[in-house]
Amino acid sequence: MGIFSALFGGKQKQIKAYIDQGATLLDVRTPGEFKTGTVKGAVNVPLDKLSHNLKKIPQNKKVVVFCRTGSRSAMAKRILKQNGYDVINGGGWGSVDALV
Repeated sequence: MGIFSALFGGKQKQIKAYIDQGATLLDVRTPGEFKTGTVKGAVNVPLDKLSHNLKKIPQNKKVVVFCRTGSRSAMAKRILKQNGYDVINGGGWGSVDALV
């Protein structure tokens, strides 16, 4: 096992487990970015609107949050955690898409 797999392979397995358990897939990119491609079945709530749109995200399901690179999704994860969500940062949308 390479060092990259050792460091990050566990996270990918955890993300995949959330997806397999029916997690809400939350894309926090802008609507324009969302239109260029996303993960099948994803909900788009841009990061700057997230705090005011939490009701759009079921609290009784796990959440996989993602964006373009993982920066905005890290901020979104903090917001969701503070509001009682079981959430994981999926990073970039391409990485999450490969697991769906």
